[in-house]
Amino acid sequence: MESEFSGIYSSLRTWSEQSAGNWNILLGIGLLLLVAGGILTYVFHKKMGEADERTVHISLKSCLIMLCAIILGDLIFPKEYMWQIFFLFKYSLAFLASGIYLAIKYKKDFLV
Repeated sequence: MESEFSGIYSSLRTWSEQSAGNWNILLGIGLLLLVAGGILTYVFHKKMGEADERTVHISLKSCLIMLCAIILGDLIFPKEYMWQIFFLFKYSLAFLASGIYLAIKYKKDFLV
């Protein structure tokens, strides 16, 4: 399975290794996504309020989505090269997916 996705990331690898600026762009995008996902997740956890029967279920589902995103990232991203950047993107996408789920659930359940 690793060889199927290695062709996809080879062009990203060559682009990022061309200059330090390209590497910094990739790193900056990853950090921006991580911060945005973390803030989004934190804000909607706080907006849900105190833990009760309904919010505990929503929080657990949010954690399940985050876990699934991390496992999917482990399966898709290569581990031979640029593993630090892909590690950052894996967790950034996990926080972002969790935050998006919480935002949708908050809008659907709490803003009726």
